[in-house]
Amino acid sequence: MSELDGLTYVRPADIEARSFQIISDELGSLALSPEELLVVKRVVHTTADFDYAQTLHFTPHAVERGIAALASGATVVTDTTMVAAGINKRVLGSLGGEVRTFIGDADVAEEARLRGVTRSAVAMERAARLEGPVVFAIGNAPTALARLARLISEGAMANPALVIGVPVGFVNVVESKELMMATPVESIVAAGRKGGSNVAAAIVNALLYQASGNRRE
Repeated sequence: MSELDGLTYVRPADIEARSFQIISDELGSLALSPEELLVVKRVVHTTADFDYAQTLHFTPHAVERGIAALASGATVVTDTTMVAAGINKRVLGSLGGEVRTFIGDADVAEEARLRGVTRSAVAMERAARLEGPVVFAIGNAPTALARLARLISEGAMANPALVIGVPVGFVNVVESKELMMATPVESIVAAGRKGGSNVAAAIVNALLYQASGNRRE
């Protein structure tokens, strides 16, 4: 390596590998399965926030179910276009899956207006009608996660393969995550206020890479 403008030069092709080595060194030993650890590392790589090593909550078979669903061509439902934009659609498509986001649909917006609820809540109701394996990735809207939890609890939808619940913010965020964790569904939830669209996409990608046989560590 050589110096360039005061920075240590690292070949572009080596940057990700070097980043993951630093993350591994700083994380140390964690009581996680190798598959769960890859998810944590991908989130830390995306956010540079090591708190996720402690706050990401995995139900017993969450990663296993998520990988299996994606490998079988699952539909990934997101609450925002930002989450959808961050998902590696090339890898998802190679497995036979696709991303669906209902938040921008005109009829969803109209129904939400008439009922006085959020578009995110109505979007989850639309997603509940999907057939086949579904992975939900909620990175922004706590109302989406709360409505999803209620639909599951009321038996209004078949249990999804996995729910990734990582909305970010201050209003109803913690409460929505607690509602999801109280359901019997396999989930990956970021406890507390932290999360975001980039975190949701990072978790999906970590599972996708494992489902495709490319661990990307």
